[in-house]
Amino acid sequence: MTSRIIAIALDSPADAADLRAFWCAALDYRETRRWTDAKGVEYTELAGDGPLLLLQPVQEPKQVKNRLHLDLAADGDRDAEVDRLTGLGARVVQRDPDLPWVVLEDPAGNEFCVLPPR
Repeated sequence: MTSRIIAIALDSPADAADLRAFWCAALDYRETRRWTDAKGVEYTELAGDGPLLLLQPVQEPKQVKNRLHLDLAADGDRDAEVDRLTGLGARVVQRDPDLPWVVLEDPAGNEFCVLPPR
């Protein structure tokens, strides 16, 4: 028996409207489902051409760097994609001219990288 990834969960604030809008616009995803667990916590699923994203609300603010993050490959020019994402609400965290990726944060502070096309 083996396991498989069914979703990538992202911590989000309780009111995640801006985070939902950001990831839907960034990845051309759409909100496909909301559901509530036995403790009354509401989760939101975003789907598109790629893995399912699950926004899971958390009460505590983000305090340290993510141990797991998303790597996004630009369809075209990497810097143009970084500009597009910052226009949607992301923030550049690190842009090292010696590295092919740029580190950004989504509106909830979750880090992700943008790389050149593959």
